[in-house]
Amino acid sequence: MSDQVLRVQSTLIARDYLLLDWLADHGVLTTPQIAHALFPSLDFAQRRLRRLRNVGVVDRFRPLKTDGGTYPYHYVLDQLGAEIVAAQRDQPPPRPSQTKARRRRWTVARVLAHQLGVNEFFTDLAGHARTHPDHELQRWWSETRCREPGALAGPDALIELGGHPAPIHPDGHAVWRADNHRVPFFLEYDTGTEPLTELVRKLAGYHLMAKHRGPRWPVLFWLHSAERAHHLHQRLAGEALLVPVATASRDHADRAGSSPAGPLWWLHRHHGLVTLAGLADALPYLEEPEHGPDSIVSPSSSI
Repeated sequence: MSDQVLRVQSTLIARDYLLLDWLADHGVLTTPQIAHALFPSLDFAQRRLRRLRNVGVVDRFRPLKTDGGTYPYHYVLDQLGAEIVAAQRDQPPPRPSQTKARRRRWTVARVLAHQLGVNEFFTDLAGHARTHPDHELQRWWSETRCREPGALAGPDALIELGGHPAPIHPDGHAVWRADNHRVPFFLEYDTGTEPLTELVRKLAGYHLMAKHRGPRWPVLFWLHSAERAHHLHQRLAGEALLVPVATASRDHADRAGSSPAGPLWWLHRHHGLVTLAGLADALPYLEEPEHGPDSIVSPSSSI
């Protein structure tokens, strides 16, 4: 019997591998998210996704809306896609039961909604970069990747903590580049359901990491409303912050017709809103070069 992984790999292009990597790391993406991030049109994306599903590397589902109708298709890795990613990463292939359990996890409404919100933030950045040649999403890591022992070690981070995982639980980490500006950051995605005290409490891990000479990259709170952002800054006024904190809100982004790359960000204790890349002007140490072998590692550089 022929090896399906070898057979299918010969039909995949760089964009397909990037999509499979994203699904492996970030779980689930909708058709509009994939199209915006990677394709010149929705129609083009739909044709390619049908092809990938037909060869068995991805699967899809479509949740029902409580008020009737359906959401767009949601794509996840199928077993063959998971085996291709494992081969590319020189890892053991997952068992079919593992892949099936992982796929089914994303059908849980609460888990799905939060993950799609996080992924929307990063695919919006990728989509912006796709249409702006001087912009680039150089790295996109999941919370799990950030917490791997040694993930943030190296000349750019200098965190060891005795070989233990970093004491943080971000919803993601990325490096954003625009022109000559480069901004590494952690993302905290807020649904608006937690008290503000909980958002402030999340900063404790970043403070601990900074005390151990870890990276002092800004923590970005992507909030559901500008009003909540205002109240969060009021709460932070009494805090001794060891890491920079910036906020932006989805309702403001919607009104402005802007992606998270735009002039939406309010850096705590600074006046005026700046673009994501503009954080580098207020925090010039962010642009110090990284020298570790894993300093910039994301296939998204090929977008």
